Amino acid sequence: MSKILFVMTGVDYWTLADGTKHPTGYWAEEFVVPFQALKAAGHEIVVATPGGVVPAVDKGSLAPEVNGGQETADQRAGVVATSTELNNPIALERAGLADYDAVFYPGGHGPMEDLAVDATSGELLSATLDSGKPLAVVCHAPAALLAATKADGSNAFAGYALTGFTNVEETQAGFADKAKWLLQDRLVAIGADFREADPWAPNVVVDRNLITGQNPASSAGVADELLKKLS
Repeated sequence: MSKILFVMTGVDYWTLADGTKHPTGYWAEEFVVPFQALKAAGHEIVVATPGGVVPAVDKGSLAPEVNGGQETADQRAGVVATSTELNNPIALERAGLADYDAVFYPGGHGPMEDLAVDATSGELLSATLDSGKPLAVVCHAPAALLAATKADGSNAFAGYALTGFTNVEETQAGFADKAKWLLQDRLVAIGADFREADPWAPNVVVDRNLITGQNPASSAGVADELLKKLS
């Protein structure tokens, strides 16, 4: 059995270009699907957030239309409500990589607000990359990679093949013209080899110990790849 650190956003909003705060948090599918897959395989999970706050779910991510129907939406809402790990997080500042076998970052717009500029998270990401331990990141969570700055000012993920929520998807979601910046643009700017697939289709990219998924539909594939590396 492996011990896996889930690093999650600690905010329930995303500040848009006009200064308004859009209600958000983490995306339910991106937590629930990997969480259940990893738990079913016998692995232990610890959730960490900045300051140890209980992460807020994006209420929009519990709607039937984004979960394939009411039954799945209700099931995921149940996991969110009852997960001991999710509702009893530790402070990210107290999480030591040595205690874990892998690290996973679920998405949602929340990471665009806090993890993208969180130095503690950035140091953890760099250390995980260097350690060779599996690192899985999905959808908007690759925003956290922006904070992984090395001593020379370059980004630890420069030159890595990866993916994340695309400009096309952000446009279709209705936020591209409202955002301060777009994730795909920023990942390209740090020197990452961004691998874009069709909007909303599952897309998982694996480069060395880094596993990334493009969107919510990629959550299951990211979990599968993480399980392979832990086997």
